[in-house]
Amino acid sequence: MPHISSRYLAEGPRVGIRPFTYEDGAEFIARARESKDLHQPWLFPPTTDAAYAGYAGRLIEDRSKAGFLVCEKDDGAIAGFININNIVEGGFQCGALGYGVFAHAAGRGLMREAMGLVVDHAFGPTRLHRLEINVQPGNTASIALARGAGFRLEGFSPNMIYIDGAWRDHERWAITAEMRTGG
Repeated sequence: MPHISSRYLAEGPRVGIRPFTYEDGAEFIARARESKDLHQPWLFPPTTDAAYAGYAGRLIEDRSKAGFLVCEKDDGAIAGFININNIVEGGFQCGALGYGVFAHAAGRGLMREAMGLVVDHAFGPTRLHRLEINVQPGNTASIALARGAGFRLEGFSPNMIYIDGAWRDHERWAITAEMRTGG
C-alpha cells in the first residue's frame, strides 16, 4: 500500500517529506479513516476519493499552498502531513501551517522530525520569513509540536476558525527565519 518515493524534498534520519500526489489517495484515505479518533474534534482530513482529490488538487495546483506528506524512510509509509497554507509573498513572506499525524505513527517523534524539515524548507527554498500555527487551546499534542519546533506563543484569538460546526478559539504560534537560525 505505501507509495515509496526515491526522491524526497528533504529527509532526516527516519522521515522524508515529499509533495502530495493524486496517486497517494488510497493510502491517505485509509490512514485518515484509521485515525479518526485521534484527529477529531481538531482535524477532519479527507476520507473519500472525491474529498482527497479536491484536497490534494488544491495543494498541488494552488500557488498559495504547499503540501508535504511525511513518509517513513524505511518503507515509504505515509506517517502524516504538514501543509503551508495562505502563503503570502511580497513584503509579508508568510504562511500558516496545518498538520496531522496518522495513528500508527503517533507518539514516535516522526512529526517533530518532519516539522523541522518543513520549517527549513520554508525558510530555505520557499524563501518565507515567517510561519504561523493556529491551535485550539485543548489540543495539547499540537501545542507540544509547535513549542518543540521553536514556535513562540504570540496570542489568543477567540472564535477564529470555523471547525466542526462552530467558531473555535485558537492560540497563535509563530517562528521567523531569524528565530530558526539564531540571527
